[in-house]
Amino acid sequence: MKIIVNGKEYTIEPDADLSEADLRSTKLWNADLSGANLSNTNLSNANLGEANLGEANLSNAELYRAELSVADLRKAHLEGADLRRANLRYASLSGANLSGANLWRTKLNDARLQGANLSDANLSDAKLSGADLNGAKLSDAKLWNADLSGAYVIEA
Repeated sequence: MKIIVNGKEYTIEPDADLSEADLRSTKLWNADLSGANLSNTNLSNANLGEANLGEANLSNAELYRAELSVADLRKAHLEGADLRRANLRYASLSGANLSGANLWRTKLNDARLQGANLSDANLSDAKLSGADLNGAKLSDAKLWNADLSGAYVIEA
């Protein structure tokens, strides 16, 4: 699939190199970007609901207010990503690396975060009710005022 954003053409496919692209407010619902390089990409307000981003590199990506509900982010690299106010409800983040990510006020209700690395992540005011955090690494994570009601946190 090809899209044009601000006069520039991008190919949306597995393993695509979209690093440092400006994809703000782009509609990529159900897109297959598995293994893609999206490092330092601006995806603020983008719709990536139900997208396949498994093993994608989203390190230092701007995902402010992005729609990522039901997205597949298993084993994705999200180190240092800005996910403030993003919607990750029911997303699969098992084995993902979110170390140092900013997840302030992010919706992670019922998300699957088994084995995810959340060390040094900012989860202040995040909604994690019903989330599965079994085996997740939470060392030095900021959980001030986070909602963990009904979350599954064993062996973390």
